[in-house]
Amino acid sequence: MESGDVSRMTLLLMKLFFRGHLFSRENMNLSKWSFVILTVMFSVWIPTSADSLTDLEFVKSPTTVISSLGKPVTLQCKLNGKGSEDVESPDVIWLKDGVPLEHAENNQYQVLTGSNSRTIISTLRIEKVQLPDMGYYKCAVRSGSNETFSDEGGIQLEGLPHFSLEPYHMTVVANVSFSLHCAAHGPPEPVRVIWLQDGHPLNKPRAIHVVSSSHLDVSFLCPGLNRTSTFSCEAQNRKGVASSRSGTITVLPNKPQDVRAVEITQSALHLSWEPGFGGTYQIVNCSVQAKHSGESIIAGPHQLIHNQTVSMPRSSHIIKDLEPHTLYAVRVACHSSQGPSDWSPWVELRTKEGVPENPPANVTAKLNGTEVLVMWEQPSGKLNGQLQGYMVEYSTPVVVNTGLGTEFAINLSVPLSNVSFRVCAYTGAGQGPWAPIQTLTLNVPGEEAFEPMMESGELVVRYRARRSYSRRTTEATLNSLGISDELKQKLQDVMVDRHKLTLGKTLGEGEFGSVMEGLLTQEEFVLKVAVKTMKIAICTRSEMEDFLREAACMKEFDHPNVMRLLGVCLQTVESEGYPSPVVILPYMKHGDLHSYLLYSRLGDCPVYLPSQMLVKFMTDIARGMEYLSNKNFIHRDLAARNCMLNENMNVCVADFGLSKKIYNGDYYRQGRISKMPVKWIAIESLADRVYTTKSDVWSFGVTMWEIATRGQTPYPGVENSEIYDYLRQGNRLKQPPDCLDSIYSLMFSCWLLSPKDRPSFESLRCELEKALEDLPDPQDPDEILYVNMDESSMELGAVGGRDPTGRSSPLCLKGLESVTTVEVHHPNRYVLCPQHETNRTLSDSMESLDMPVSSSTATLPLQSSCHSTPNRTPTVELLEDRNGSKKMPWQ
Repeated sequence: MESGDVSRMTLLLMKLFFRGHLFSRENMNLSKWSFVILTVMFSVWIPTSADSLTDLEFVKSPTTVISSLGKPVTLQCKLNGKGSEDVESPDVIWLKDGVPLEHAENNQYQVLTGSNSRTIISTLRIEKVQLPDMGYYKCAVRSGSNETFSDEGGIQLEGLPHFSLEPYHMTVVANVSFSLHCAAHGPPEPVRVIWLQDGHPLNKPRAIHVVSSSHLDVSFLCPGLNRTSTFSCEAQNRKGVASSRSGTITVLPNKPQDVRAVEITQSALHLSWEPGFGGTYQIVNCSVQAKHSGESIIAGPHQLIHNQTVSMPRSSHIIKDLEPHTLYAVRVACHSSQGPSDWSPWVELRTKEGVPENPPANVTAKLNGTEVLVMWEQPSGKLNGQLQGYMVEYSTPVVVNTGLGTEFAINLSVPLSNVSFRVCAYTGAGQGPWAPIQTLTLNVPGEEAFEPMMESGELVVRYRARRSYSRRTTEATLNSLGISDELKQKLQDVMVDRHKLTLGKTLGEGEFGSVMEGLLTQEEFVLKVAVKTMKIAICTRSEMEDFLREAACMKEFDHPNVMRLLGVCLQTVESEGYPSPVVILPYMKHGDLHSYLLYSRLGDCPVYLPSQMLVKFMTDIARGMEYLSNKNFIHRDLAARNCMLNENMNVCVADFGLSKKIYNGDYYRQGRISKMPVKWIAIESLADRVYTTKSDVWSFGVTMWEIATRGQTPYPGVENSEIYDYLRQGNRLKQPPDCLDSIYSLMFSCWLLSPKDRPSFESLRCELEKALEDLPDPQDPDEILYVNMDESSMELGAVGGRDPTGRSSPLCLKGLESVTTVEVHHPNRYVLCPQHETNRTLSDSMESLDMPVSSSTATLPLQSSCHSTPNRTPTVELLEDRNGSKKMPWQ
């Protein structure tokens, strides 16, 4: 291989090496070891043959060129040498700052100046000079072992400043510090940089910090911006002024603070927050997101269970339809016209406990000697809380808390005709749904109608009917009365076969009817009920249709403070042309409200009822009456005697609707006013026998007065026959001694002369709820008790009376030798019995709980109106929650 070829190959390898490993236009500095390698390769590249040119000498070196950015620049060097024509000229290498140029546009040619001499010219051209092109340039050539270098020239640039850092678009939070950077360079130096905000130079030297003559760092420290602005910078040197690009700084609101729940229920979270400061821009809306705690939303917004925008200025929101006892995470972001804030941190909130979704599963029972062993399994589905135990109710009726156990034994040592039982689970929020009632009927001598059997491990109750009855009996009765087909269709779930009703002892009796204990045989169980008869005769088919049509309407009522109508049956009375109606009602454990109030005040051991409990009673009645008035239903006989207390000490409005014949018929016209409850009737109803919802409001005010006085008789000393004139003279019931002014003002508004001026039940309910909420807790809760009108082993009565089951104590009024008993259950309140009855003790009039069962074909008896009503010393109990802590009945 000739020396020229070797030289060219060496040069090629050196260029490849430089291109891949050593330097480029952007990086001209070589490490120490790179330069050593370069020197070795350069020495290899230089031709060393004897045929090289001699006497090489640069006659022209690169000059120093001063130019501007983007302009073309040309550098040139010349050298002379001696040698024959067949000697190849060496390549001229350009070096910048001592480093060979790799991608230089180098043009080299030679001119023969004689037979043995030549001139080599090498030109370096840069089309658009840039800042990295500035530096020192020279040429190099080697002949033999001699190295020849030209003198150094250079490229210098001068012009408008050049920006290496410029502002850019960014978002910041209102009134929070941030930084912007701008850097400009010459030549020529020095370069002066100024900042502009929205096109106007900044005049805040304190906000400008100069790093160097060519680099400016501007920091807006405090308080930051409160409006969106555009920033740019200008750089100036002696060549002129250059402007940078503009950067828009968008001011967004701060993220919301204090995200919290102001109210938590089983199915909702009521959130509130403080929107962040948005500068000069108003917050227009906020977005609220919720997810199940622990879930990621990276997969997408479908992981969210709630994503809603709330318009301002409201900074609260209710997330509904949540699951009980579930941990959720919520966050909030607010928007101004400039854009959204950052999201607040996730806040975890747990909904309150709910009741179990389903009843206990697989409820079974089996006979075990003198016990019935009831067994069940944990409810399926969601518990909606922490399972705390189970409740078993059986037909004595008794409710037993079994804890977390899943079986319970019912002792049969006391003979029973049947045992009905059901089971429910409960959490801290209360009881879940009851499992379906199961009835086990035992063999009773002379009354064998059921027998328990076990089939496939489950309890089966088989019924052997002595007589067969069907709905055809009721249908035949309705057909005989000429009832329309449309009404008969509505009465499908109202009419009860008389033969399914077994009557027991009389619980109470009044002027217009009596209340008796009864058992209603259903398809799967026997239900203890209260049976109310009416002494009002129905004389025409129209009256019967009105009665049954109203019963069908009442059957649809469903409100916790309104007594349900279980059904109606018709009893044939031989002396009357039409059957007598019999109303079937739920058995109410604690009896009527008036008796409850009376016993708390006049019993052997009087118990003070606090204002909280009394106002709670009023509120319950107002809620029930609001429901009835919204149904366009008029009560006509609202009084404490017609309000019942259920097992939870809640008041249920009773005796409504079906009693309207009493006030519209002959009983009112034929001189019977002495037997009417005129002290509860509105003044316009006394005058014109017109009944409206506002006349019920009048009666409600009197009922409030009864409650406030703990059962006293309204208008003491005023006869029934005088009450109308007494009211027309402007007289009203006086404020009870310990009655709150606000409560008396409310009841007084019910007695305004004009019905349209009286408040609605909705308004009364709202005011009473507010009054109840504003009442303070009793100072000594251990002494604020409720009256339990039975002993620990006994039950209270049902609608209209009591249900004593054991020994009784005579009514004892201290200081009196003889006692005249009074009837407290009928509408005229206190009716003196004949003198020969006054020496009877209460025990003489009591009947055993094990009542004799009447024949299923017997006619409902109507008891004598004068008999003693048993009184019992009130016992005292505190309501106790699941955790064993005491609480008031109204809490």
